[in-house]
Amino acid sequence: TPDFALKLGFAAGKVLARTGTKKVIIGKDTRISGYMFESALEAGFAAAGINSILTGPLPTPAIAYLTRTFRAEAGVVISASHNPYWDNGIKFFSHTGEKLPDEVELEIEAELEKDIECVSSEKLGKASRMNDAVGRYVEFCKSTFPNQLSLDGLKIVVDCANGAAYQIAPSVFRELGAEVIVIGNQPDGININKECGATAPELLSSTVLSEAADVGLALDGDADRIIMVDHTVRVVDGDELLYVLAKQKQKDGTLLGGVVGTLMSNLGLEQALGVLGIPFIRAKVGDRYVMEQLLQNNWNLGGESSGHIICRDKVTTGDGIVAALQVLAVMV
Repeated sequence: TPDFALKLGFAAGKVLARTGTKKVIIGKDTRISGYMFESALEAGFAAAGINSILTGPLPTPAIAYLTRTFRAEAGVVISASHNPYWDNGIKFFSHTGEKLPDEVELEIEAELEKDIECVSSEKLGKASRMNDAVGRYVEFCKSTFPNQLSLDGLKIVVDCANGAAYQIAPSVFRELGAEVIVIGNQPDGININKECGATAPELLSSTVLSEAADVGLALDGDADRIIMVDHTVRVVDGDELLYVLAKQKQKDGTLLGGVVGTLMSNLGLEQALGVLGIPFIRAKVGDRYVMEQLLQNNWNLGGESSGHIICRDKVTTGDGIVAALQVLAVMV
């Protein structure tokens, strides 16, 4: 609800205001309620003396990246990821671009129990807009693709799920040389993830077939996961994509340690990695638990069957576009 978002902004602001730059970056996906929650969060942060930088619709991993590069105290994403438009949620990233530590979350929860006491007028936070957020993230995504390679000659269908990557994803793949057919890039606030995107790859499959494309990529509403379809329209999920990446990384000597999956990962993935001699461990379901295991073991590749893949040598959270680029690099 808006009143909770206001209070959450204030509570988080009170905790974050104790140190650092006293600024946060706020992004969102394309669902209609994002406008309301964005305004409420901004007001809460302002009341706590925190400045807000608004990006507009942007993938969740883009906010993690910009939080680091802007040296912001935190990043906030208003999104319910792969869920329908009537759901929404609020995700936080720390100044390192990772999920907030448990102790900080507990501090914020404690502040939520208190009444809002606005700072004095001269200490109120301000809001500004980051006008070049899309361009910044497009360039970052491209930088994760090997300089000596190109997507020239590939015909790719990209399904943006009518979500946060509707501007960014087509630009990334086109600028790297691919011929791109875009679907799911007409968000209206209520069609996010509706019969499209990573949770409904049927549209992607039919488009790959009708366009005689080489490959199809489907993101979800906040673009932190990727599902792919090959030229025969066989759906390739997160487990299979992890195997492709792990095998190539082992071949070129960049696989650090092993691979982290979850309790839901296919047994076939574990066995196939075992044949290659690649260690595999399972985390609890959820990207934060995958990241915890990656950090504990100092490994750099992990993910979930859903297509939420973390390439820790490139990013600090699951990133559908970056993961897709790593797979395409193997293909070309």
